[in-house]
Amino acid sequence: MTAAHCHARYLTTLLTLLLALIAPSHAAPAIGEFGIDLAGRDAAIRPGDDFFRYASGQWLAHTDLPADRTSYGTFVQLLERSQTQVRGLLETAAANSQAPADSAERKMADYYTSFLDVDAIERTGLAPAKAGIRSIQAAKSHRAIAQLLARPDLGLPAPIDFNISLDQKNPDRYVVVVHHGGLALPDRDFYLRDDAQFKTLRQQYQTHIETFLTLAGQPAAADSAQKILALEVEIAKLHWPKAERRDRDKTYNARTRTQLKALAPLYPWDASLAAAHLEQVKEVVVSEVSAIEPLSQLFIKTPVDTWRQYATFHYLRTHASVLPAAIDQENFAFFGKALSGQPEQRARWKRAVENTNGALGEAVGQFYVARYFPPDAKAQMLALVDNLRRAYGERIAQSAWLSADTKLAAAEKLATFKPKIGYPDHWRDYSALSIKHGDAFGNYVRAQRFEWEREVTRLNKPTDRDEWSMAPQTVNAYYNSSFNEIVFPAAILQPPFFDPAADAAVNYGGIGGVIGHEMGHGFDDQGAKSDAHGVLHAWWNDSDVSAFKTLGDRLVDQYSQFEPLPNIKVNGRLTLGENIGDLGGLTVGYRAYQLSLGEQPAPSLAGVSADQRFFLSWAQVWRTLYRDESLRNQVLSDPHSPAMYRVNGVVRNVDAWYQAFDIAPTDALYLAPADRVHIW
Repeated sequence: MTAAHCHARYLTTLLTLLLALIAPSHAAPAIGEFGIDLAGRDAAIRPGDDFFRYASGQWLAHTDLPADRTSYGTFVQLLERSQTQVRGLLETAAANSQAPADSAERKMADYYTSFLDVDAIERTGLAPAKAGIRSIQAAKSHRAIAQLLARPDLGLPAPIDFNISLDQKNPDRYVVVVHHGGLALPDRDFYLRDDAQFKTLRQQYQTHIETFLTLAGQPAAADSAQKILALEVEIAKLHWPKAERRDRDKTYNARTRTQLKALAPLYPWDASLAAAHLEQVKEVVVSEVSAIEPLSQLFIKTPVDTWRQYATFHYLRTHASVLPAAIDQENFAFFGKALSGQPEQRARWKRAVENTNGALGEAVGQFYVARYFPPDAKAQMLALVDNLRRAYGERIAQSAWLSADTKLAAAEKLATFKPKIGYPDHWRDYSALSIKHGDAFGNYVRAQRFEWEREVTRLNKPTDRDEWSMAPQTVNAYYNSSFNEIVFPAAILQPPFFDPAADAAVNYGGIGGVIGHEMGHGFDDQGAKSDAHGVLHAWWNDSDVSAFKTLGDRLVDQYSQFEPLPNIKVNGRLTLGENIGDLGGLTVGYRAYQLSLGEQPAPSLAGVSADQRFFLSWAQVWRTLYRDESLRNQVLSDPHSPAMYRVNGVVRNVDAWYQAFDIAPTDALYLAPADRVHIW
């Protein structure tokens, strides 16, 4: 027996033992007989014509899209489960009168109950917002406007904005990033496209702005609304297309403070940076460098009064959820109903959970993990990651298009991948955050300011490699290229993604594919630009870069043919990184599953082969219903392809899928072997 077989057998034994530890012997899978909802399939559809609907057609046909959702599927189902669990934790905390006044438990309880107290919010009216509105209306110069737009307590968008991030070329430090912003609609296309639906949306948006300003008692609201929309259209004209903003080489432009001023000399940089508490900053990274100077000209050219009305509207918009019902409902009427097609606003308790998670995510997460995440699940996930890492290593070593030097560097990067599973080792300290019972508006403002100040204080400190960017109760996962880490919060480690009692093929097709996807971001068209130490630089041979681009361009062409709505096509360039992640994740997840079997065949279950179970599991994860407006918004602004193409767009490039379902050249999804894209 080879060393490879020994290692695979060892991992399989370890996995079996871990499953026994986590689940009692009588435990049954949460879904179906072995983890797949076979009843959700539509057998009338050939797998090769539409695998997404073959795998989930009956579920799609007989599932109602909840009135408070713009889309609905596996992710939302788990999100709602997480929200219900967190609601119980928060209500338990609220009932605990023994919790110390300054404890994290009391703070999260007070934040939650204050957000829920709509009667108190209604009684106070616009009073909590008056100080902010007075500050805005008192601004008499462009310098004063720039200060307002940068103030962390006002939470305003700005055409030239700041954030603090890891330095992509030196992950041991944090850096201030200057970038364009200032828009409320999802993307520049919403302001610039001439299609009837976008013209209608812009008119609805202008009416919405007028209503907001009227509710705030602002004079000449109709005239101001017209000017605000016109201003945002001009801002949008200067924004880079989203696909271009993905390019990490183009968006990393280091500048000293002197060089920043020279880039856009008309802009009041000193006043703006000081208002953001960044007066000591000596160097920055500029993202969309060619947009900054024309945006500064637009800023100066636009009358101060227009900026005041712009700031007043956006101040109310960003705080609508903690202001009286008339403002909150008007905000939903446009951004929920008109823009996203959502018939009903989510229940106040769900929004209270979301907001509490946003303000005190790790405080809530600590209670969530203690109640809902079994420690042994972390060990099993690490075993899965180990097999995925090994499978990726094989794919890299066997790559026909990578040179030997780049293979060595890629193998080093793979070896240094750091998996973070479930929850952080160290919890965030919220002792400096002041939360007051009954002060929903103030709590929201203080939480936003607390987070910004936490970021600012880190500028001169070493980077925190133990930090998480998602709370444990989040149903999601991510890859961080600067730390070369993959992160899986506890809440995603549930069926159908991960079920200790499910068949191994199901777990590898579900969470295994997701693990592979996140690993794949380290080797997608942008993540691959960082080396094993997270440093952004050119570490590939030129021939490898050229070959990789050719493969990526072929994938771009494939996805750009998908048209989920009339005249709304998938942007294959914008979604390229995620599509590479999906393709690599499924390919490597399949290989990892084979390794877990020790190269031995697995039996059929209920007439479904092991390979079929693997691919059905992937499809089951992505089953999703959309409202047309939501689908449109995603296609135009989201780097992720819509769910149906995260299934159909991927499987047609995986050879094993053709064999598993006997796909024929006459099937709609069939690609000739020479046309299939194999990257990892």
